[in-house]
Order: sequence, then C-alpha cells, then structure tokens
Amino acid sequence: MGGRKPLLPCSVVLSAVNGLLSLVPFIFLWLVVRTLLTADGNLADTPVWDYAIAAFVVSVANVLLYFAALMLSHLSAFRIETNMRRTAMERLMRVPLGFFDTQNTGRMRKIIDEDSSQTHTFVAHILPDVAGSVVAPIGIIVLLLAVDWQLGIAAMVPIVCAFGIMGYMMNPKNNDFQRMYLDAQEKMSAEAVEYVRGIPVVKVFQQTVFSFKRFHDSIINYRDLVIRYTLLWRTPMSAYTIAINAFAFLLVPTGIILIGHGGETAIIVSDMVLYVLIAPIIAANVMKAMHLSQNLFLANEAVDRLEKLTATLPLSESSKLEKATAFDVSLRNVSFRYEAAERDAVSHIDLDIPQGKTVALVGASGSGKTTIARLIPRFWDVREGSLKIGGVDVRHMDKATLMRNVSFVFQNTRLFKTSILENIRYGNPDATIEQVNRAVDLSQSREIIERLPQGLNTVIGAEGTYLSGGEQQRIVLARAILKDAPIVVLDEATAFADPENEHLIRQAFAHLTCGKTVLMIAHRLTTVQDADNIVVVDNGRIAEQGTHQQLMEQATLYYKMWNEYQKSVAWKL
Repeated sequence: MGGRKPLLPCSVVLSAVNGLLSLVPFIFLWLVVRTLLTADGNLADTPVWDYAIAAFVVSVANVLLYFAALMLSHLSAFRIETNMRRTAMERLMRVPLGFFDTQNTGRMRKIIDEDSSQTHTFVAHILPDVAGSVVAPIGIIVLLLAVDWQLGIAAMVPIVCAFGIMGYMMNPKNNDFQRMYLDAQEKMSAEAVEYVRGIPVVKVFQQTVFSFKRFHDSIINYRDLVIRYTLLWRTPMSAYTIAINAFAFLLVPTGIILIGHGGETAIIVSDMVLYVLIAPIIAANVMKAMHLSQNLFLANEAVDRLEKLTATLPLSESSKLEKATAFDVSLRNVSFRYEAAERDAVSHIDLDIPQGKTVALVGASGSGKTTIARLIPRFWDVREGSLKIGGVDVRHMDKATLMRNVSFVFQNTRLFKTSILENIRYGNPDATIEQVNRAVDLSQSREIIERLPQGLNTVIGAEGTYLSGGEQQRIVLARAILKDAPIVVLDEATAFADPENEHLIRQAFAHLTCGKTVLMIAHRLTTVQDADNIVVVDNGRIAEQGTHQQLMEQATLYYKMWNEYQKSVAWKL
C-alpha cells in the first residue's frame, strides 16, 4: 500500500478537527446575540460584523474540511473493499474446483458483493463520522459548563439520560440478534436465487412463491425477525429521542429562575440562545455514535463470513514440481470421500487410460463415475492412493499446467454473456481468428454462426439471441477443440441433445478426441461401444471392464445394462 496507508488516519483526524470547528460558528453567533442584546442600540463601535464574517469563514472552512475527510475515507474504503473482493476471488481460485459444487451461488454472491460493501459503509462514513461525533460532544459539554455552569448542568441532565439509554441499546449482548438477522438475510438471498432459477418450472405448474416453501419460509422468517427487532427497540428508541431533544424542558425554567434571582436578563437569554442552537448538534452526533456499535458489528461479521467462505484449504502445492512428458492416466488404489460424507464415494479404484486411447465409464447414477473423472484434473485430491499423468502424481504438477493438459466437456454447459468468439477463445485466449474458425468447423457449429445476426461477434442473450442445449454443447466443443489439450474428459456430453444435435456432436467428438487420451462417461451405451475399454462402476468400485464384445460375452452387469438400455430405446407410448 505504501503511501496509501495514511489515508484513513488522516481522514479520522480531519473529521475530529471538523467536529470541534463545527462549534465555532455557534460561538460567534452567540457573541453576535450577546452584543445585540447589550449594545443599547449603538452597534457602530461593536465587533458584531467581525463576528458574523468570522462565523461565515469558519463555516466555509468547516465544509471544505469535512469534504476532504470524506474524500480520504472514501478512497480508503474503495481500496479496502476492492482488496477484500480481490482477496476472496484469489482464494476461491485456489480452492478445489469441487468446492463450488457444494456452495450456493446466491450465498456466495451476497458474501462477496454485499458483505464487502458493509466494510465500505463503515470505513467511508461511520468511522470518520464517529471521530467527529466523539470530539464534538466533549467540546459541547466543556462549552456548556464554561459559558454558564448552572445552565450547563440543566442542559446536561437530558444528555446524561440519553447516553444511559444509548449504552443500553449498544450492549454487545444484542449482537446475537444482529447475527440472526444477517443469517436470515443471507438465507433469503440464497433461496431467492434458487427461486429465480426455478421460475420456468413454477410457472408451468401454475405455482406461486407460497408453494416454493423454502423461499417463502425464508421471507416469513426475515419478516418476523424485522418485526421483533422493531418492537424490541420501540420503547428505548422513543425514550432516547425524547431525552436527547429535551433541552428546553429544564433549560427554560432554569433560566427563568436565574433571572428571578438577580441574573442579568440579556446575558442569560443570550446564553440560552447558544444552548438551544447547540442542542441539535448533540442529538445528531450522539445518534452517529450510537450507530457505531451496529455498523462495527456488521463490518466484523462481513469479514468473518468472507473468511469462512474462503477458509477451505487450497490444493496443496508441491515444493518440487514435476512435468509430465506423456499423457497416459493411471489410478492406483484411489479412494475419495466427500466432506461430511459417512462413506467413500469411490473406493480402491485401479484404472489405466493409455495415451491416445478411449476409456468409457458406465454405471448407474450415483455409482461414482463423475467423481472418478473429476479427480483427474484435481477437482479434489484423493483421500488414499495415487493418480498419475505420464507417471507424475497430479499433486506434484503445476496446477496451471495440469489445467492446460485437460479439456472438459460436461453435460451442464456454460456459456458466458459475451460474444460467441470470446466464449470459444476461453479455450485459448491467444488463438487467431483462423484457429477459431477451424474449431467452429470441426465442432459442426458453422451453421449456428451463420444464422446469428453478428456471426462470431454475436453476444449471447443480446437482442433475443439464445442457443438450444445442443447448440450450446457444440460451441463448448469448439472451445475444447481450440484448447487442443492432450487429455479429454467427456461427462454425459450428449445427455440433453436431440437426435440431430447428437449426430453433429458425435462428429465433433471424433475431431476433439482424435489421438487424445479420452475418459468418457455416458448413459447412452451406444455412444461407448466403440471405446477401447469400457469400465463398469458400481457403488464406488470397478465391477468389471473390457471391450463391448468381451463384456457382452461375460453376460454380467454390463450385459444386463445393455439389454435394459435397448428396451428403453424401443419403448413407445
């Protein structure tokens, strides 16, 4: 940060000076009033104009000082907020890719975006304001007692009562409720994202938000907490407001008593005018100080939630990195268990994928096929055993190099809301337009590009431009072809394709996988019957493996799956 570090301390100091200077114009106004009341009509020889000009000059200087304090605090706040978000994103980039399968995107967005903004509010506004809000009341109390200690004591009684009520409301024990409030807000945000994603289903079945139980319950829970919070603080907040604005109730009777006991009327009245002018400053500053506790808690909670979100340990980095010179894949006695799971998702897996060959994983849903595939690029690290590429344990490989050597095509495709060109170039940001066009042709995507209004420069989602699931899959295949990684992982890549798109996708597969080490997962068994090796996974273990012909001759699990699949293909309404 270097020279940027003093920004916040300087802002706090300027705000504190501003708090003291804010009293000076009132002192000059008090002197003007006292002069007018005691001048006997002759103002020519009085400094009343000097007082007025001085009050104006100090007021202008005070505004400029406050502006400078806010400028410095905002610069510091923006940098802190930016650093928090950058740090969070950098940490998330280092965690296992499988981490994101277990996280709610609405919750992550709220923590990274909205909770980071809580620190901005605290640093940019609350912290400098509190500095002035602490200094100004101290200066006011000294001024009240110095001008007239009797009137000062009368004015202090409501202030003391207000501070007592404020202390009760700022009790740290109330933080538990604040935490409940934030949890409810976070849950409602997460459920709102899920609800928005499910709106098509909700509308098809003519449902409403009330039938989306989790979202509805989160709204009701949030509403109930807000109502409880309001009712809880209704009485103390009302008492505080009355106390902090009750100057006149004791000040006026005290002034009358002092005048009745021989006090000089002009002096006492001018002093009372000063106290009445200063009263709103006390109320405003005490209110700012009262908000300190709540906003400090919110800022600390924001930091804590960000820390918890990014607390997942990053993938281990070997001190001695090795580089694979071949691209065969081998798993030896590999076991893996998801966090908080009671049993292994895959257990004691031994599997070889020779370089340039295609191995297919088949099995029932939940049998562990996708888990095995995602262990190769280190979505997670194995709990037991080893996984090697070209004889090098993936834990000893540079993560960036590992990612460059593996291409993924999953059943749930993702295209970003940018141009088709940029979506394809995610596979190779330095690719030339000629290379992109070649990938488009090989992925059977040319007819898609030609009917788009701006061709490759068409932005997904702009001007009603949307692609079907099969069309999106072909664009993703173009991305993978452009990447040209030596290892390819295909996970149910034709799951949502219609027959026409499936035919085109298979042609694209042929170009993508030519000469590559391929691991393919599929439920449509016709797509894997030409694989060099078919591995049947059952309950997290390898049940059998071999070519299609060999497995059919064995007439065991694969044979049964094949027959069931043929029945499903032949089924008609």
